[in-house]
Amino acid sequence: MPPDGAVRLPAGPRPPAYAPAVLNVTAILKRLVIGRAMRSEELHETLLPKRLALPIFASDPLSSVAYATQEILLVLTLGGLTYLHFTPWIAAAVVALMTVVVLSYRQVVHAYPSGGGSYEVVSTNLGPSAGLVVAASLLVDYVMTVAVSVASGVDNIISAVPGLVGQRVPLAILFVALLTAMNLRGVRESGRAFATPTYLFIGGVLIMVITGLVRYLFGNAPVAESARYGISPAPGDAHLAGLALLMLVLRAFSSGCTALTGVEAISNGVPAFRKPKPKNAATTMAAMGVTAIAMFAGVTTLAMVSKVHITDDACRLTGLDGDCSSYTQRTVIAQIAAAVFGGEHSVGFYVIQATTALVLILAANTAFNGFPLLASILAQHRYLPRQLHNRGDRLAFSNGILALALVAGLLLWGYRANVTSLIHLYILGVFTSFTLSQLGMVRHWNGELRSERDPATRRRHHSARVVNAVGAVVTGLVLVIVLATKFTEGAWLAVLAATVLWVMMRGIRRHYDAVGAELAVEDPRSELAPPSRVLGIVLVSRLHKPTLRALSYARAFRPDQLEALTVSVDREEATALRERWEEYGIDVPLKIIDSPYREVTRPVVEYVRSIRRESPRDLVAVFVPEYVVGHWWENLLHNQSALWLKSRLLFTPGVMITSVPWQLSSSERANHPTPRAPGAVRRGVPRGTRRAGSRDGRRG
Repeated sequence: MPPDGAVRLPAGPRPPAYAPAVLNVTAILKRLVIGRAMRSEELHETLLPKRLALPIFASDPLSSVAYATQEILLVLTLGGLTYLHFTPWIAAAVVALMTVVVLSYRQVVHAYPSGGGSYEVVSTNLGPSAGLVVAASLLVDYVMTVAVSVASGVDNIISAVPGLVGQRVPLAILFVALLTAMNLRGVRESGRAFATPTYLFIGGVLIMVITGLVRYLFGNAPVAESARYGISPAPGDAHLAGLALLMLVLRAFSSGCTALTGVEAISNGVPAFRKPKPKNAATTMAAMGVTAIAMFAGVTTLAMVSKVHITDDACRLTGLDGDCSSYTQRTVIAQIAAAVFGGEHSVGFYVIQATTALVLILAANTAFNGFPLLASILAQHRYLPRQLHNRGDRLAFSNGILALALVAGLLLWGYRANVTSLIHLYILGVFTSFTLSQLGMVRHWNGELRSERDPATRRRHHSARVVNAVGAVVTGLVLVIVLATKFTEGAWLAVLAATVLWVMMRGIRRHYDAVGAELAVEDPRSELAPPSRVLGIVLVSRLHKPTLRALSYARAFRPDQLEALTVSVDREEATALRERWEEYGIDVPLKIIDSPYREVTRPVVEYVRSIRRESPRDLVAVFVPEYVVGHWWENLLHNQSALWLKSRLLFTPGVMITSVPWQLSSSERANHPTPRAPGAVRRGVPRGTRRAGSRDGRRG
């Protein structure tokens, strides 16, 4: 016997993907897209080995090397080519920051393996309000991850096929839809689909970096297609110094920090790993950190060696004659690939572009795993609607996946899938999460040190606290830099969105708490006390079979008093109804309410409420006859008055509403289709049987 007295159904073959009763286009498409439904007991089959967890949870930080270097160069070229010599130093600072963050989150994985990640760390150590700040920031950042990754992937596709430049937004939304479908099939299946492109991208970039560096060492350095172009500085920006130069460098550094997005996803996804979960998650995080650092450093080095020049305004590339509005710059990684592998028509160029575009689009999968999982935890804690905690047919958090896809799609549509515009809304949330989680971990280790007496363990705790303290200081400084340099360029929207989300989540929690307190049972005996009387009311529109069924059903309840109620909007029809009522000898009194303004809902509601006012301890049971139809369009033709009545009566205390269905023949045909079998009866006559007065089995 299962726990809690639950009855387990007999074991047997699984039901087919769709039964005849639900054989419709929607069900067929759902099964084709999502696959067969999985039992709850199969959840363990979805756990991930490290080789699949890496592309699922780390595709975002791994793929960000495709645009992090480009974002640094775009900012520095605002002042002209003179300032590109800051690129290696900015890249080194990003690498150091990534090292600190990866080491810090390895501590989080071991200390909090339940999957809450930064949210759990901060909520436990700094309080629920601070935890909600992290949650709101991460939810916004996950949406931005999808938007930026997909938009950047589309950019790389356009770099290889410039003719698609006019289809940027449709392509981006199409890719979001495909990612949604893959993730609805479950974590493990999406991991299998995404593993090969991610590993091909890693291998391709590393081969490109090694090939380019070898060529440089042997005196045949690759040269980018944009190396021969100069970049005209904006008026007055040719000789930056002091605060202006500092702001330029800091802004470039904050843009380069996009390489760190998604690092925390592994700490949120620990429950999805195979056992031992914390160890496997920490190993995967280390592998992700080493690989991402090597790729980012390599791409940045090749960008400097090949003299890549890129700007957000193509007309600033001197050497372009005439109208340059139709000129499309290739991305940094596209220019490097063309330079290293021998031109834009080389096999290596197309391999790099194809894998880069694919992995950038698949990088959004990090958010498709992180967002639904975090939303599920928040829903479990009553900060988000409970529907986000439910698993779908494939044991994925389907509602969270769909919500993320919808918001990200709207964002791509609103910003025309432009990476430069979207990037300003990015990374603010993730550094808020980084900073608060590291502060939370410092407080966690302080608590552990107060109770720990073993010297070896205390030394490990001291080392861990130092790592997290350094991480808190560094990421805090970066947060200030990002906020200062990006706020007026669009980051204020991300701040506003996170603030609104924080307020909304607190409001949802207050609502759930208030409902819980109101529904709590204090005295079971008083709640179980029966009403003084039960008055049954059967609503009648006309005298037909559904009405008689409702009367019969109401009688079965044996109320203390039973009456039929109709509203007279036409005196002749009301008179005819009463005459038929008496003709049939129905022994239930029929009450007719006059409605001079031809309303139906208001007179019924006012009559029921008048009964409640006169007898507050009585219970009123309202029985509503309804048609059950087989097609959606038929619903538009029936039951509208009943729907409005029920919606109004639901707000009246002491009133119980019961729908009494009458299944029309169309509903029977829709729910029980009977396929014709060989030898089946046709129109009541078996095949091969002659009818009377017919010739050769046909009517004469």
